[in-house]
Amino acid sequence: MSETVIDKIAEYAADLEKVSRERRRDFHKYPETAWLEMRTSAIIAKTLTELGYEVLTGRQVCLDGARMGVPAKELLAKHAREILDQGVPKEYLTEDMKQGFTGVIGILHCGEGPVVALRFDIDALGLIEEETEHHRPFAEGFSSENQGMMHACGHDAHGVIGLGTAQVLMKIRNQLHGTIKLIFQPGEEGARGARGIVAHGHLDDVDYFVGTHIAPAGGTDDGDVTPGTWGSLATSKYDAHFYGQAAHAGGFPENGKSAIVAAANAILNLTAISRHSGGSSRVNVGMIQGGTGRNVVPDHAVIQFEVRGETTEINRFMDEEARRICLAAAQMAGCRCEMILQGGSESQHSDEDFLEWIAGVVERDLPRLRISSCKNAKNWGSEDISLMMNRVQEHGGKAVYMRSITPMASAQHTVGFDFDEKVLVDGIETFSVIVWELMKDNRRN
Repeated sequence: MSETVIDKIAEYAADLEKVSRERRRDFHKYPETAWLEMRTSAIIAKTLTELGYEVLTGRQVCLDGARMGVPAKELLAKHAREILDQGVPKEYLTEDMKQGFTGVIGILHCGEGPVVALRFDIDALGLIEEETEHHRPFAEGFSSENQGMMHACGHDAHGVIGLGTAQVLMKIRNQLHGTIKLIFQPGEEGARGARGIVAHGHLDDVDYFVGTHIAPAGGTDDGDVTPGTWGSLATSKYDAHFYGQAAHAGGFPENGKSAIVAAANAILNLTAISRHSGGSSRVNVGMIQGGTGRNVVPDHAVIQFEVRGETTEINRFMDEEARRICLAAAQMAGCRCEMILQGGSESQHSDEDFLEWIAGVVERDLPRLRISSCKNAKNWGSEDISLMMNRVQEHGGKAVYMRSITPMASAQHTVGFDFDEKVLVDGIETFSVIVWELMKDNRRN
């Protein structure tokens, strides 16, 4: 029986090759950054609804008050107007989406059994895409139409893999036992989106959690699938606003309190935060802005910075030190400091027994795909999937964060990024087989 179903999964996934490529190119052409994923969310909601899933959107996905780094209302309204000419299914573009409550969760109930959650992030980056003939999206007419936005990390692939998996699982639903949650997450970039989903409670009953990210071949990623990763850096991302007192810089400088001096002092001391014996850490100030002219003592300045830590505990140390330094720098200059947390995540690890089980499933059911020689690779950067994984693991569930390996035209987060679209069908088949193996029996931890 299982072989028959596995054969059917392969057949169904292969049948989706053309539509998956078309979907990917559509998402790539109309990228949307964090909390602006209105068109993307509407398309996903429409597709899942038509397939027969229970569909959650808007405030049903992200808890109001738990989102971070939400754009201004004016930008949200502007984007909502612009996508009306981009083929958005208007009947699925809800008022909540227009207010930045993006993301979609599709739920499929298949009787008694484990709860399995799959995560697919859908947001883009704030980059201007390359426009040269050797860049395939430009040459073939599907490069970004949204100025200053680009799918340069592969989240267009992730969303498409999620939709394809939804189609395959619906076709085999009569052979499944349990509940499936397909989480299409907004705002991964900047570590902004997962917190609201976790706060809403969507991971509280999950027994098995699986996510993936496309990645280039190299180093330990020498196969088609790396079944587990660990070590994403925990991070906190802040906007620190310094408020001083304006004054004439020549006539009455003593009446002024320079917000730029406060910000500059904060920057110098942020870089001097002590190293930590427990592991590596990071700090970076990426932007400073303030003042109105050389003859005016500036009354406002803002810096955008981040800290990271190898563990959640190290990042907590970095976070506390950064806040202390910013507040002290403001006080020294006679200013006031307001700090706004714009994003954050924790460190993560994949459950060893679960990733080994997945490796065995892929080797047995998908022999055309190779497992990387290192089954549990060290991750890079930061990823707020960690919040979902940690929540599942806290109540005894199992979680993994895989890598789907594919050739890339240039590195992720660069303006020439592109990937081999073969990974779309590979990803659909991989997720579908994992779910089938977890849910073919009434299996729990």
